[in-house]
Amino acid sequence: MTWVKVCGLTRAEDIAVAVAAGADAIGLILIAESPRAVTVDMAAELASGVSVETFLLTKDLGPEDIVAAALATGVDGVQPYGLNADEAAMAATEAGLLLLRPVLDGELASIPEDQLLLFDSAGPGGLGGTGIVLDETRIPPTDRRFVLAGGLGPETVAQVIRKLHPYGVDASSKLEIRPGIKDHARVELFVRTAKQA
Repeated sequence: MTWVKVCGLTRAEDIAVAVAAGADAIGLILIAESPRAVTVDMAAELASGVSVETFLLTKDLGPEDIVAAALATGVDGVQPYGLNADEAAMAATEAGLLLLRPVLDGELASIPEDQLLLFDSAGPGGLGGTGIVLDETRIPPTDRRFVLAGGLGPETVAQVIRKLHPYGVDASSKLEIRPGIKDHARVELFVRTAKQA
């Protein structure tokens, strides 16, 4: 059964819907320029007591800072972008955190085997959440487990799972009323559809 992450959450009620629908993980964005950004304090409050895996999305944080952010918010894992991503990912792994590693073009061979890969349609600064559908031709051949993101919604996720057989899927923008505010019916339908594909 496909692992499902709902990302870009900013409200406790949206997290509750995602968890109740059967999501395996949620994502909280600690990147100021994102329209779905939360503060460290907000992330800590949102992650508290959540019964599924929680991931903190960061940008340009160094090794010490990413581990500190994860500890301050109480999340289970991190999803590092930008400068220092390699070093931050290694430090997070060494600290016992889960890791969802965004893969940019040509990076796959240099990413350690113990990091779960994320293929996404990156926008400015390499960040996802654009709503742009991932170009499948940009996914390099691999035997490793990977998660797919990039414009996934209830209408498209089953076809993508059947065709590409990812370990997991990750969605945000196509599940929203507006950035950071989730459409509960679409969240429920997305999770259900992904799990049944």
